[in-house]
Amino acid sequence: MCPIWPLHLIVLYILAMCPLWVLCQAAPQLSAYFIPDQVSVHMDDYFNVNVAINGTGMQANDELILTSSDDKLAIASWDGRDGPSYVLSEDHASTGQFEGVMRVDGLFLGFSEIKVATKRGTEEYPVDNSLSVTVLRPERVIDRIFVTSVALFVSLIFINFGCAMHWPTVKEVVKRPVGPAIGMLGQFLFMPLMSFGLGFLVFPGSDDVSAAMRLGMFFTGVSPGGGASNIWTFVLGGNLNLSLAMTSISTLACFGFMPAWLFSLGQVVFRNANIVVPYARIASFVVGLIVPMVIGLGMQRWTPKLSAFMVRILKPLSTSLLLFIIIFAIVTNLYIFELFTYQIIVAGIGLPWLGYGFGYAIARLLRQEHPDALAISIETGVQNTGIAIFLLRYALPQPQADLTTVVPVSVAIMTPIPMTCIYIYQKLKACYVNRNQHKKIVEHDATPSSETPQPVNGISTIDVEK
Repeated sequence: MCPIWPLHLIVLYILAMCPLWVLCQAAPQLSAYFIPDQVSVHMDDYFNVNVAINGTGMQANDELILTSSDDKLAIASWDGRDGPSYVLSEDHASTGQFEGVMRVDGLFLGFSEIKVATKRGTEEYPVDNSLSVTVLRPERVIDRIFVTSVALFVSLIFINFGCAMHWPTVKEVVKRPVGPAIGMLGQFLFMPLMSFGLGFLVFPGSDDVSAAMRLGMFFTGVSPGGGASNIWTFVLGGNLNLSLAMTSISTLACFGFMPAWLFSLGQVVFRNANIVVPYARIASFVVGLIVPMVIGLGMQRWTPKLSAFMVRILKPLSTSLLLFIIIFAIVTNLYIFELFTYQIIVAGIGLPWLGYGFGYAIARLLRQEHPDALAISIETGVQNTGIAIFLLRYALPQPQADLTTVVPVSVAIMTPIPMTCIYIYQKLKACYVNRNQHKKIVEHDATPSSETPQPVNGISTIDVEK
């Protein structure tokens, strides 16, 4: 038996732990301090941050490595160097302090964290504290040009709508408001409830991102009908007067329905959102809808020739406007496609397309004619995504506002797809029908007529030259 038993076990344990204790003492224990401690930087821009690192265990030839929690959103490098690595000198090791400047580059919308690690050989040791980085989208001139040009075009279109409005039909709609009642049912009951349920189905998570996406979905569902519904109704041959009446009623009714939905189910969707209903925005939308239409009505009464000319150019102008909005919107917001996931695409398809189906089905069940059912369907499915985006920008800080607006943007992109397909089908069908009619006319003209005298009352007659 060992004479120092059981003390020899303690001695062996201490001898085994000594090398580990020496390594732990040699490992750097550093903390980083950033000035400022939070950074907001625009996409494709950079920001310089002062960095101070101090602590114990700093050695010469150690490397300070900068890393980003998401290098697709933001990256960092030491100022004056090509990369994220900085080699410490003897002076740094002797004083135990490092001061330098770090450059943070914003790449895309979102949040990231910049961390520092000490690399010694093949081992890396994390440095305490990190820098929070928020990447924002800069204000661009092209965005203002797009919004201004669309406003001008839409105003011109609604002047034309005023010129084309048929007053006897409008009076009939007011006397029998079955169509507007169906539109109100779809717009302010079906769409909010469907967007609420679909939001939880497509974004079922309990995290902040899922909650924000559900909020974007719900805000789009409670918005009133968009002005594009009138354009599509006219282009596809629906009842334009009914569409204009429903849009006007829907826009005015949203003053009451939007706050009701936002402060009831909206609180369930995102309890912590500071919701501000944009009454001024809705009021400006109403004015922007009604004033040009009143101008068109005045032209119809006092300048009938100019009004007739405006009606003639209405259809090609409407088609051009739709193409302009779709193409220009995609070009000016290409960045948003990087945020698209399959859930975003499903949300963008589901909301308007289910609205189309519900509106048309309920209208036909209530025995509405096809032009009226088409107008109700389009009015139900087309949402004013501009108001939804405006609401999200008020409810959320940046960049959350831009990130969550991907839902109404997806809805805006997916909304015209079924109607575009219907428009193409109508054009192809019209070309096919016209070609067949032309072919029949040509065949009829090419048929030789008989020169045999035809009997009159059963008696043949022969012309005799005198």
